[in-house]
Amino acid sequence: EEPVLLAELKPGRPQRYDWKSSCETWSVAFSPDGAWFAWSQGHCVVKLIPWPLGEAELGCKTSERKSRGGKAETWSRGAAKEKTLECGQIVWGLAFSAWPAAEDGDTDPACAVGLPCLVLATGLNDGQIKVWEVQTGHLLFSLLGHQDVVRDLSFAPNGSPILVSASRDKTLRVWDLSRDGRQVQVLSGHVQWVYCCSISPDCSMLCSAAGEKSALLWSMRSYTLIRRLEGHQSSVVSCDFSPDSALLVTASYDACVIMWDPYTGEQLRTLRHVPLNSTLDSSSEIHTSSLRSVCFSPEGLYLATVADDRLLRIWALELRSPVAFAPMTNGLCCMYFPHGGFIATGTRDGHVQFWTAPRVLSSLKHLCRKALRTFLTTYQVLALPIPRKLKEFLTYRTF
Repeated sequence: EEPVLLAELKPGRPQRYDWKSSCETWSVAFSPDGAWFAWSQGHCVVKLIPWPLGEAELGCKTSERKSRGGKAETWSRGAAKEKTLECGQIVWGLAFSAWPAAEDGDTDPACAVGLPCLVLATGLNDGQIKVWEVQTGHLLFSLLGHQDVVRDLSFAPNGSPILVSASRDKTLRVWDLSRDGRQVQVLSGHVQWVYCCSISPDCSMLCSAAGEKSALLWSMRSYTLIRRLEGHQSSVVSCDFSPDSALLVTASYDACVIMWDPYTGEQLRTLRHVPLNSTLDSSSEIHTSSLRSVCFSPEGLYLATVADDRLLRIWALELRSPVAFAPMTNGLCCMYFPHGGFIATGTRDGHVQFWTAPRVLSSLKHLCRKALRTFLTTYQVLALPIPRKLKEFLTYRTF
């Protein structure tokens, strides 16, 4: 089943050609509860859009959101209204906090320290990180420390107000928003721009990808380097952990995705991006298939990738070839909807596209594996007194 384009949103502002109005959509993000979508639509602007989109938008291929007089167009969908965040600088990275919405009687970790229960962090061209309250659109913090573009951001998925940022200044920085955005740690080890950072769902590990042939794996407990993951032939530009933290995928300009066991550093398989049409000119340069982004589906059975060959690919975990393709031009980033069924992609033109994604009913075997791997490392699985074939299944050596 090929992905179907449900809607395409375009910036309402006319394109200008100076550096202040860079129009690329470098980042898209869904809030963990799926209630909000954030879109760095270029022109130093972020749109916060209530999800789901209106029926009129999902019912047609293209929809434009136009700003009038520089102010945000807003409308009610329940209590939620679309918001425009004027960031003042080109926006590169976006990340929602994982703090759950507070309910009566709950002692939410974020709300307990006086912070809103849902915030959005934006990484900017000048090295700043601006943190916004989603419900009101108010600016909460401006985090200073990076000396160059903040390319990517990642919140700790366990609900703690810890934020990690990746920058072109070749460092990663750890911030604690419960302490007024205090900088907790600077992680140095890369020799090129850092493109991507991803915290494992169990919050034990951090992966970072830079313009280097290796990705770095860090401990989120001691903030020390665990290992270098070496295997790519060109710059690694994107990384993501599986929902149970048992797998890590890295995407590179070498047109390959490598699937790793982050606990052992072992390469489990390589997914190669070959031209969809084998009759294409074989002399064309490899950069036409350079990867831009990779992400896991919420249940952990699929991957989505965006490459420079104008294709969105969807891969099943157990297969080495894509199970579906969709044509898209100038793709830069992709992200799954937290509850599955949709993929959002951003483009160099400042557009964002929403695609259908395969919906799957996970097998009982996979659900059991996912539940076990959420709290067992590879080494702990290997130490269990169980048959070898079962160990291989639980460690994703077989599917």
